[in-house]
Amino acid sequence: MTEVPGIAEALAFREGDRGDLVLRGASVLDPVAGIDAPHDVVIRDGRIAELAAPGAADAGDAEVVDAEGLHAFPAFFDPHVHLRTPGREDEEDVETGTRAAAAGGYCGILAMANTEPTVSTAADVEALRERARTEASVPAGFLATVTGGMRGEELTEMAELRDAGAAGFSDDGLPVRSARVLRRALQYQRLCGGVIALHEEDPELSGDGVMHEGPVSAALGLTGIPSVSESTMIARDAALAGYEEARIHVQHLSARESVAAIAAAREAGVSVSCEATPHHLCLTDEAVRTLDASRFKMNPPLRSEDDRQALLAGLRDGTIDCVATDHAPHSADEKEVPFEQAAMGVTGLETAFSALYTDLVLPGVLELGLVVEKLGAGAPLFDLARPSLAPGGEANVVLCDLETEWTVGEDGYESRSRNSWCAGRTLRGRVLVTVAAGQVAYRQRNFALGVAS
Repeated sequence: MTEVPGIAEALAFREGDRGDLVLRGASVLDPVAGIDAPHDVVIRDGRIAELAAPGAADAGDAEVVDAEGLHAFPAFFDPHVHLRTPGREDEEDVETGTRAAAAGGYCGILAMANTEPTVSTAADVEALRERARTEASVPAGFLATVTGGMRGEELTEMAELRDAGAAGFSDDGLPVRSARVLRRALQYQRLCGGVIALHEEDPELSGDGVMHEGPVSAALGLTGIPSVSESTMIARDAALAGYEEARIHVQHLSARESVAAIAAAREAGVSVSCEATPHHLCLTDEAVRTLDASRFKMNPPLRSEDDRQALLAGLRDGTIDCVATDHAPHSADEKEVPFEQAAMGVTGLETAFSALYTDLVLPGVLELGLVVEKLGAGAPLFDLARPSLAPGGEANVVLCDLETEWTVGEDGYESRSRNSWCAGRTLRGRVLVTVAAGQVAYRQRNFALGVAS
């Protein structure tokens, strides 16, 4: 059996000093590895060297952090991020996007290919990977488009793209309209590997919709997007994947019918995985009554409370595999316009853990361990090793203070864009330190490393 590569091994990032580090007395939680106890977390040569009894680790020449009262988790992995490069570096680029990821506790991300121009050739992938080697604070992978220019007509050179380092394929932002084209892509996928990640939406059903179709859209007089637009495409594409014995990954699930479609496909033996975003897990279309497009206009749209509850249930029972942010930066001039005209998408890398902890863990809706597990579960879906705190593994660690309260945006953002769905909110729980690929990728401004042992 082929060994699954580590995140740092497979993705590209700016390599720097992998100084040794000891997190003294942290409350360590790694639900997958079965670790839930206070430990000294010892990081040496870019790996987890030891989980020692609190206060017992020999620090030697390592930097020591007093982590008593703080929590250490496996760092998170986001398989769905938009870096807007090439073409819209005014909104985000590799440097700012990966800084935002590090600030949110992420040790790796996968960037979508719907840029300007799209990432559709081997040269495009190679250029982005080279850029990441000089700019990325955390390992970054890049998906390539399924079809040339995302036009939905002709397939890209998928084997050549994989050889160039493409982490997978997606026309995210648009569905693959043609069942014939998608079937052909799934046939090629079996030969060249790489997951095909799908934006599931029937354009004929979505039409010119700008929010979820329901009582709120009717009250606001806004054109709605019916949830069946998503679920019917999931059913179609799952049937194709099952027929071709191929793998698909469904992006940003938003509706009850979609959760049911995934469950039915799995029951039929289809190899399908899926993700949900923090904003779909925490919010409903009631938020759109504010007409705040900067925070609440996205695609798929925020849906009903019934849909939100179905997503939460799917997360608990394993139907939904992971949490992904769909971090979508936009400039102010694309957002500060009437709701109907505004661009769709919100940022979320810097707030994902804190928002889920505040809105779902503290009220007892979800267990902390489940949230930590789902925030790291995107890596194995794309054939990468899951972040873990088990000794011997790659050092990907996030240190959090679960008691700290902070106001989103008050100190600015690491992202170049400000269209956070949490903007202005006071959240509980904050990332203090992120270790990615054995390097300190982020430290919160008011938290110092190198505390004496």
